[in-house]
Order: sequence, then C-alpha cells, then structure tokens
Amino acid sequence: MELEERIVNLFHNSMDTNAHTIEQYTPMIAHASELMLSSLASELKVVCVGNGGSAALAQHFSALLLSRFRNERPGLPAITVGADSAVLTGIAEESSFSEVYSKQIRAIGQPGDVLLVISNQGRSNSLVQAIQAAHDRDMSVIAITGHDSSNISALLRPDEVEICVPSDDNAMIYSAHLLILHCLCDLIEYQLFGA
Repeated sequence: MELEERIVNLFHNSMDTNAHTIEQYTPMIAHASELMLSSLASELKVVCVGNGGSAALAQHFSALLLSRFRNERPGLPAITVGADSAVLTGIAEESSFSEVYSKQIRAIGQPGDVLLVISNQGRSNSLVQAIQAAHDRDMSVIAITGHDSSNISALLRPDEVEICVPSDDNAMIYSAHLLILHCLCDLIEYQLFGA
C-alpha cells in the first residue's frame, strides 16, 4: 500500500502545482504564444535553450513545432541550440560552457526571432548569457522557469514573458513545464491553422 500512496501523492502534487501555475500564468502563457506566433508569421524562428532536463524539454518543443503537435500541418521554424554535441563541446572547450548558447545565438539569431529559455531554477550563467546575446540580436525572450529564477528575471524586458512555476520540487517543475510547452504548441497551431 505504501507504493500506491506514493503514486497518489505524486499525482496530487503535480495537480496542485499545475493548478497554482494556471491560476497565476494563464494570461502570460497566452501572451507567450502570441509573441511566438508573431515571429513565426513573419517567417522568423523560435530558438530554444535549456540545461539538463530542460534541454530535453527544449528539444521536445522544437521538434513539435518542426513536425506537428496534434494535427498534420506545415513545419514551423524552430531550433534547439546546444543539441549538436560537436558544436556544444567545441565551444565549451575553446571558450567556456557559459558561452555555449550565446555564441550560437549571436551567429544564427535574427531581429524578431524569439528565444525560449527553459530552466528549473534560472541561475545558470550559460542561460543568462543566452538572454544577453538574444537582446544584442534584437530578439524577444520567453522564460519558463522554476523556484529561484532571479538571475533570469532581472534580465527580462517589460514586454517579455516569464512563467515561473510556483514550486521548489524539480520533478513538479519539469512536469508543469511540459504542460506549458504543450499549451504553447496547441495555441500556436490553433492560431495559425484553426481547430
């Protein structure tokens, strides 16, 4: 019975985290989808970054944009910087890990592109430098973060978006991040291609 109770508790914790997130951030999630839509409709792209588990979520999101979420449709331009191990390790070796995203963003980012930053805590220097590089390239930033995101929050401009999951449990943050990313895909597809 102990194992079943743990399962029930995990599901309840996830539901509570998602409920608190949606209560606070529904307008911000909608606004984030509109920022991405504006960029995509202008034939620009979404550039995604994240470290560790957040990198996997970034890759998942860009794959959904490039391929499909719910319905068959034309692919949408998205890329996850950091997904190419040769580029990642080359930059880390020649410069430093803190520059692995910023160097790529400065090389491929265009004014009007959107940088999507995913981080469960928001203190990583590589993500801070990614945001600074995006601003240098006149890109907008959307940050999906967790408990202590002060380093990222401090960099965001008033017209940019941060969706900070109200939890300090990394597993619950990742779970909520995945749901937020699926919401963004759904909203983008709906706005571009209808129900």
